[in-house]
Amino acid sequence: MKIAVVTDSTAYLTQEQAEKYNIHVVPMPFVLDGETYEEGVNITTEDFYYKLKNSKNFPNTSQPPVGEMIKLYKSLAEQGYDTVISIHLSSTISGFVQTLENLKEELTEIDIVPFDSEITVILMGMMAIAASKLAAQGASVAEIMNKLEELRQTTGEWFVVDDLQNLVRGGRLSNASAFIGSVLKIKPILTFDNSTHKIFAYDKVRSTKRALNRAEELFANEIADVNYPIHLFVIHANNEEAAMKWRDQLVKKFPDMKISISHFGPVVGTHLGDKALALGWIEDVEA
Repeated sequence: MKIAVVTDSTAYLTQEQAEKYNIHVVPMPFVLDGETYEEGVNITTEDFYYKLKNSKNFPNTSQPPVGEMIKLYKSLAEQGYDTVISIHLSSTISGFVQTLENLKEELTEIDIVPFDSEITVILMGMMAIAASKLAAQGASVAEIMNKLEELRQTTGEWFVVDDLQNLVRGGRLSNASAFIGSVLKIKPILTFDNSTHKIFAYDKVRSTKRALNRAEELFANEIADVNYPIHLFVIHANNEEAAMKWRDQLVKKFPDMKISISHFGPVVGTHLGDKALALGWIEDVEA
């Protein structure tokens, strides 16, 4: 059995990571001021945030064309793969996983096994890396899927956004009404609900500094009883300097933990907005 691993561009893997682990990355499209872009293909993250600040309209995100997915899967079949594990962003953010569920019955050349990460960004990327490593070691589909399900349970995240405008306009915030109309300088802290897997506003704190401290506190509480190594990520939306400063603070508080920096690209950045920061974590798949 030869198993391919596919994910989408919202995993925000580096090119080096995708090549090292032989992960096939599907670009996610979005439309900004009438122009269609493919994330990571014909626009850089820096250019996106510049355009977002000056855009006339709110960006629209969408799924990759079905025809392109069929083309990719058939190409993998021609390369000798008989199964593809396709790991994608949460079904509460996008209907892409369901589209692939519908598609898998149409293709006879290769078995398609969609997996809902119930998250996105680099945490999903780590799932793709784990799946690829297992496939290279000769693991079965069942073994890989079991590991993915285990990893999915080890993820957690706390987002600190400047405001909720983009999430509200994009319809991605489940309890928006509770936070609309907050006074300026209030920093909402968001997460994915453990039962619905939808983004919701958990708390609101006055000032960014307090919000980051609150996120650290919530993170520490959640991992207090964890008995496996954690890989913690500081994730930023066009805010690398602040991310590096936060990472340096976290290294002092958690000196034995692997802590890396990642980013929100255009598709996720569309909803979180410029300057958002987050803590995201998962069992260390590279330990």
